[in-house]
Amino acid sequence: MVSYLDTDADVARFLGEIGRPRELAIDTEGASFHRFIDRIYLIQLSTRDRHAIIDPLPIAAPAALGSLLEDPNVEVVFHDADYDLRLLHQDYGWHVTNIFDTRVSAQLLGIAAFGLGAMLERAFGLKLDKKHQRADWSMRPLTAGMLDYAAQDTLHLLGLRDQLKAELEKKGRWSWAQEEFQRLEGTRWQPDEPGTSFLKVKGARDLTRRELALLRELVAWRDAIALQLDRATFRVVANDVLLEIARTAPANLETLGAIKGMPRGMVERGGRDALEAVKRGLAVPDAQLPKFPRSARWDKDPDFDAKVSKLKSVRDDAAKRLELDPGVLCSRERMETIARTLPRATDALVAIPGLRKWQIAEMGDQFVAALAEFKAPKPQKDSPYAEG
Repeated sequence: MVSYLDTDADVARFLGEIGRPRELAIDTEGASFHRFIDRIYLIQLSTRDRHAIIDPLPIAAPAALGSLLEDPNVEVVFHDADYDLRLLHQDYGWHVTNIFDTRVSAQLLGIAAFGLGAMLERAFGLKLDKKHQRADWSMRPLTAGMLDYAAQDTLHLLGLRDQLKAELEKKGRWSWAQEEFQRLEGTRWQPDEPGTSFLKVKGARDLTRRELALLRELVAWRDAIALQLDRATFRVVANDVLLEIARTAPANLETLGAIKGMPRGMVERGGRDALEAVKRGLAVPDAQLPKFPRSARWDKDPDFDAKVSKLKSVRDDAAKRLELDPGVLCSRERMETIARTLPRATDALVAIPGLRKWQIAEMGDQFVAALAEFKAPKPQKDSPYAEG
């Protein structure tokens, strides 16, 4: 039986009754697909024998739950913890410790289908109904079907955790998982710097600096409306529409309304403000046009691609041997960092940002050997990395 808790007293009673369990499964539901302001709209909890759904909207922050999640003696089990950890930090300031992530575990085992539904079917033969996958969890009242769907996210999670941990131990990869879980403990909510969200729009890098100035004004216009309506930005005006407005700089409502995908209601409601945003973008002086932050500069290295290719061969061979997805085993970005660092000993790999100890154990010697034939490039005279 799953308890639905929507009063402070009910939540306090439930948390008091479960005490300090050894393991606690948790999931949260946000509404980023529907709302501009994402926050937690449901919290699902499961111990070995108790299950509950907490409605956080009508209650105070459940401090007792935060105490549980931050207790190093309570293992907190998630499926794909990253989003949940960020929301828990944003809404309540909680820093969850002692994490077990079933998705991460599945990836380290080489399981290709690591969505929760696929995992539960693999482990227990259960098939989850995806009817409410895009549900608006901010709506009230929630239907019985929505609550039943939400409950499934933690109902079998501890059993799945047990099975995955046993498989990790059998394959000698439990220490890998522990290292990954420990890194998750540092996950925090990181808000965008004010006025920079336009730089994250997919396709923005293809614009001229003038067009980028228009996009900056248009994103601010669109997001202000989305905030007022508390509606997801793409439900107000899609990013690809804003990009087209930035490229074409319409001067009147007729031209604006003719852009494919531009909602007619938005033209009628906010079209004139959109045209004003275009004018502001066109009026920005050339010297003040926005641009993307300069990425890290590196000395020109004629052997760089060859180095990365050698490392990739090592990675891909190890992936076959370990039956892992190559991207899970080691990302290209990390291999590029290794190529630039050009380590001469396996111990030097420890200093590579983001490189795990288990990755070094599995591939470190081979990485160093693969780069042994290469010499470090000579620093350019005007290089910011040249020694003075």
